[in-house]
Amino acid sequence: MNPNVVTRNSAKQSKIRTRAQQAAFETEKEERRVKFFGGYRMTGKGSIAEAKKQGKLRMSANDTEQRKSSDFTDVQLKDIFHNAQSVCNVERGTTGILYDDRFALHRCLWDSNYPECPERYLRVMERFAMVQLVERCQFLATRLATKAEILMKHTEEQIAILAKTHGSQDETELERLSSQYDAIFIHPTSYETSLLAVGSTIELVDSVWNGTVQNGMAILRPPGHHAMTAEYNGYCFFNNVAIAAQHALDNLGARKILIVDWDVHHGQGTQRMFYSDPRVLYFSIHRYEHGTFWPNLRESDFDYIGEGKGEGYNFNVPLNKTGMTNGDYLAIWQQILLPVAAEFQPELIIVSAGYDAAYGCPEGCMEITPAFYSHLLSPLLSLAQGRVAVVMEGGYCLESLAEGCTLTLKTLLGDPCPRLVEKLQPPSESMQASILNCIYSHRKHWKCLQFYELYDLEDYNNTNPQDNFHKVIKHYIPPEPPAQPGLYETRNCYPVQSDGERTRIREHLQRLRFNTDLTVPPSRVCFVYDELMLEHQNSQEKWHPEQPERIAKIMQRVSIDYELAKRMQRVAGRLATTEELCLVHDPKHVQLIEQLSTDTLKQTADQYNSIYFHPSTNASARMAAGSVLEVVSEVLSGRVRSGVCIVRPPGHHAESDTPHGFCIFNNIAVAARQAVEHYGLRRVLIVDWDVHHGNGTQHIFENDPRVLYISVHRYDNGSFFPNSTDANYTVVGSGPGEGFNVNIPWNRKGMGDQEYVAAFHSIILPIAYEFDPELVLVSAGFDAAIGDPLGGCRVTPEAYGHFTHWLSALAGGRIVVCLEGGYNVNSISHAMAMCTKALLGDPLPMLLAGSSRTTTGPNGSCFETLRSVLTVQQKYWRSLCFNKKLPSCQPLSDGAQTGELIAALDTMSLNDPESSKQSPQSATTPSSSSTSDAVGSCSDEPSSSSSGASRKQGPTLTEFLEANLEALQNEEMFAVVPRRNCPHLKLLRPESAPSSIDTQTPCSECGAEVENWICLLCYGVYCGRYVQEHMLRHGTETVDHPLALSFTDLSVWCYGCDAYIDHPALHHFKNLVHLDKFQEPLVWSYGSDLVLDVVNAGAGSSNQSRKGD
Repeated sequence: MNPNVVTRNSAKQSKIRTRAQQAAFETEKEERRVKFFGGYRMTGKGSIAEAKKQGKLRMSANDTEQRKSSDFTDVQLKDIFHNAQSVCNVERGTTGILYDDRFALHRCLWDSNYPECPERYLRVMERFAMVQLVERCQFLATRLATKAEILMKHTEEQIAILAKTHGSQDETELERLSSQYDAIFIHPTSYETSLLAVGSTIELVDSVWNGTVQNGMAILRPPGHHAMTAEYNGYCFFNNVAIAAQHALDNLGARKILIVDWDVHHGQGTQRMFYSDPRVLYFSIHRYEHGTFWPNLRESDFDYIGEGKGEGYNFNVPLNKTGMTNGDYLAIWQQILLPVAAEFQPELIIVSAGYDAAYGCPEGCMEITPAFYSHLLSPLLSLAQGRVAVVMEGGYCLESLAEGCTLTLKTLLGDPCPRLVEKLQPPSESMQASILNCIYSHRKHWKCLQFYELYDLEDYNNTNPQDNFHKVIKHYIPPEPPAQPGLYETRNCYPVQSDGERTRIREHLQRLRFNTDLTVPPSRVCFVYDELMLEHQNSQEKWHPEQPERIAKIMQRVSIDYELAKRMQRVAGRLATTEELCLVHDPKHVQLIEQLSTDTLKQTADQYNSIYFHPSTNASARMAAGSVLEVVSEVLSGRVRSGVCIVRPPGHHAESDTPHGFCIFNNIAVAARQAVEHYGLRRVLIVDWDVHHGNGTQHIFENDPRVLYISVHRYDNGSFFPNSTDANYTVVGSGPGEGFNVNIPWNRKGMGDQEYVAAFHSIILPIAYEFDPELVLVSAGFDAAIGDPLGGCRVTPEAYGHFTHWLSALAGGRIVVCLEGGYNVNSISHAMAMCTKALLGDPLPMLLAGSSRTTTGPNGSCFETLRSVLTVQQKYWRSLCFNKKLPSCQPLSDGAQTGELIAALDTMSLNDPESSKQSPQSATTPSSSSTSDAVGSCSDEPSSSSSGASRKQGPTLTEFLEANLEALQNEEMFAVVPRRNCPHLKLLRPESAPSSIDTQTPCSECGAEVENWICLLCYGVYCGRYVQEHMLRHGTETVDHPLALSFTDLSVWCYGCDAYIDHPALHHFKNLVHLDKFQEPLVWSYGSDLVLDVVNAGAGSSNQSRKGD
């Protein structure tokens, strides 16, 4: 039969074979798709919609209470991209502004120089007009608050007192009434303007919450954060922010609100109003100086963390010296505020925006530059889906106040954060102490703060030196009692700068303003994509993970699903020239790719690691590199602020002389070298968050200090691709480039949002800010994304958006995001869309959904890696100064409180069961009821020691141990067995010892009267380790003076042996101390053997606990 004749039977058989082949092909296709790309089938009974429906039906069958219980473990289907898709069509909204010229009416009638003056409002509005900011905002109408709204946080009596003054012309009576409150003046319009300030703040919060505006700023006065429930205070009558926050909780359905108070004075009114409310996280940074700065409250210190359900939700970062700089404040943000805020995940952020920490303010005496307020505000805008309300509080240098408000509003409007004129200074030692103290107080409440390791008393006693041990010391100096209790000054009660000082400040602020670049490029974001890059594909392995669909899917997602492309400027791609490629590649390598033979593609590719070639490889790879160069050119020319490069093949594995790991040419490296060589940039930052280490990029720039390379990647102790120890944290660059290579190697799979957030805040951002780049390039591989078949990590698409937002505050917003790896096309397309939305200023989805108290937090392996990186990199970067261990026990109190502790120990009776039943006062968390008066009434003077005969009897040993049972169980109390001999005992000269020893003798160096020691060689008295460490210095720095005897417990420490010593030869010295303390001799406890061999000593363990002296 003619083979070309088709019969009915042959057609039937052919159809059967075709269907079988098609079925097999579809099965293989599905297996490949699931293996490499993940995702869900969207048709039939397997659709997500159907699965969700079935899941909801199953859930409804469960008991409601069971579903609410914390141990409910029913597995529910979760769409891993739902969070990203929820903002698919959400664009950045407008910025609201509230102002009203009635705010200029409130002024002090009897003191024209009063700092809280109408000019504060007027100068801000003048500066806004000068730079035409108001026209760019959506005006929100101001209104008076209702009585019911004020009553949410204040008493009816306080409303009535102020209401009675409305319109009063009796200046004498107004001043008399004002004198009853601390730092208050009352004007005939004070009641109206105070109501207007509260009503306007509520209106702003309403508009932000309801979506009328994206964010907003209220320029108003009088301020509010000092106003307490039943007391006017510190220029404040009603607490604007607190009332608005309560309104959001009660009437808008808000469940989690973050209040950031960066006014230089502590907002004690706001703190007290939410001290026990876990729905409001109050975060205050304020000048404190151990209580000597107004408002002089003990409750302003770091250990006041909230009470009841609100414990852990009140943060105080006290500034204990003046002159704090941008670097100090930045450290607060990176080490505490941003990690905690990311864990808390607020739904609304309200900023109590005082500008009295700005340079030039006579009240704050700090040195925050006006432009830096942009950098304080910017990272907050990625939280709470961009719902941020900024409310003006203090600020009394009119120039820096106006400029600070201007930069704040520009940031709300989406303008780039300006580069800082002055180089960032590292955090001061005082700031380091305050930050670590605050972390210590909150560590147990926040998973992100458990990064910090702990040391116990045994560690403390056995470790020397203790450079890595942070000592937590409480120190409060109560204010002097007022000359006239109940009355306050109303005139000339504020700091005044000299004419010369004001001139110097004004000139410096003018210089800062002149050198701060506030220009905004005409286009916000550009992107590049060219279909020529689709032609590079693996002909031998059709389902190879690095395939054309990667960028095609991203383009579809960006253009159609998220509709972002129409909001960006498209840049035409181009081929990179050989000269450009040779900026980082060996000419032989470029020639190899250019001359690939179609007949030997596979054989040539097999010579390299994880590489395939295609006849179009050279064209596609050149297009990828050239396209990145075009975007960088647009950004550096000032025509566009930022850019997105949807390119392939990727590049960061490509070495200078070989292709490697799917990469042909190193796109990012070519662009970075072009930036420094042809555009003259001195500092380029490359952040590589691809899950694989960018070995090629690292090697190309390892000795170039102009390019800082930071890579966060999976390492698995060298077993993860590219399987090289070059990816470890110990590799820091070489030659002039030493310190400019930072590797953050994960040593396990499963790293997700929390781990990457921790890496950014503890390492990446501190180093990046200190480096101060002129351009940021992101090697944006998305193979650490959830669902990726190769990465094995769990970073969500929205997290990449947050990373991008944080980095965009650098380099004046000049940032280019360039695709590297990522092999689940759903994950990478959503992730790139999130990065693009971040660059466009769109609100981002919230991270780490769920209560902060139920999340697991970053895993231990993550913390171990970060600590290792910090240990190496802190040598090169001064901002990395927080890799310290914190005490596991209660903090020390200096001065009076230390004296009280030792006095309590001294009064204990170990023998008398009938002695006083009063046990030592236990350490407690300060509560909100502690007012300044209550704190001030406590004695803070060291109690002088009296003789043993006259001391009151304390608790018995049994009672003491019962009272400290928890400390015993936590191993905070333990026994130390001293060594029985010591070779240094031969240095003792009992015959030269004094006839008596006065245990009340103060330290000869500092005059301290507590925890003193006596040297048993020269009989000098010095303070111990818990005070000023003068005995430690004497014992280690003075030749042959190693033995010291404690006045507190009669123990003897040998600095030569690094151990406690107990030997009969010491009895004579101990007896002298015992006689002075207790007026009776020390009982001999060494038996009848009187041979005191002190020469052939050395027996006993050298691993003894060290005395805390």
